[in-house]
Amino acid sequence: MAKSQTIGDFTAANRAAWEASAHLHETGAAWEELLAQAARPGFSVLDQELTATLQGLKLEGKSAVQICCNNARELLSLAALGIRPALGIDQSAAFLRQGEKLAAAAGLSPRLVAADIYDLPPDLGRFDLALITIGALGWMPDLPEFFRKVAELLQPGGRLVIYETHPILEIFDPAGDTPFEPSLGYFDKRPLEVTDMIAYDGGDHGVGETGYWFIHTLGDIVTASIAAGLDLLRLEEFPHSIREPEYDIYAGREAQLPMSYCMVSRKR
Repeated sequence: MAKSQTIGDFTAANRAAWEASAHLHETGAAWEELLAQAARPGFSVLDQELTATLQGLKLEGKSAVQICCNNARELLSLAALGIRPALGIDQSAAFLRQGEKLAAAAGLSPRLVAADIYDLPPDLGRFDLALITIGALGWMPDLPEFFRKVAELLQPGGRLVIYETHPILEIFDPAGDTPFEPSLGYFDKRPLEVTDMIAYDGGDHGVGETGYWFIHTLGDIVTASIAAGLDLLRLEEFPHSIREPEYDIYAGREAQLPMSYCMVSRKR
């Protein structure tokens, strides 16, 4: 972490970057189709791996919080599994307004709170499931403190499920001149500037507000979660991508990189 920048500086910058990019996610055919899907019975955007993991935990009727929930589409999808989508937390109020529209279409009413995960309101409650999905951990400047905050949101015995990009994939640049050679160090702890508008379609949407991305090793993630009182139950690595489409060049190779992982923990 840069000496002149605090956790609050990084999270404020990242909030501004996401707020500036939010409008890209609420326009066009993809947004209209998402709204239409949300209104249908059994709405879910969860893939088969995450669905199977959640079903295996047998949390029907239990409550869930999603940290960094974006527009709440994944939080709302939990209802199709019989899990109650109780709370979504995200820094971006603009994305949460999209979440309110999706929730209304789905006939659901989770509490959606705009807050910095490092500075949460005191009245959020405790839940049986905490969900973290693709693209959350890389925005976190302090991983041990992040997991302490996550643990505070769980009931004793509550489960944390993380479904994320594999950290090894972070060291490759699919848009670079040599996409199959590492462009960053796996152990590089410098804050990495993100200047492009944030979108999931792989397109170039120009320059936005500057945010900061952090590479966390798999060892960092496991160790920080255990230190926060979360006992590791399962860690599975996958050869498939859950990233933007440009990362598909790393899939289906004879010498296959790990591309994603799912980690399940239980609060002591």
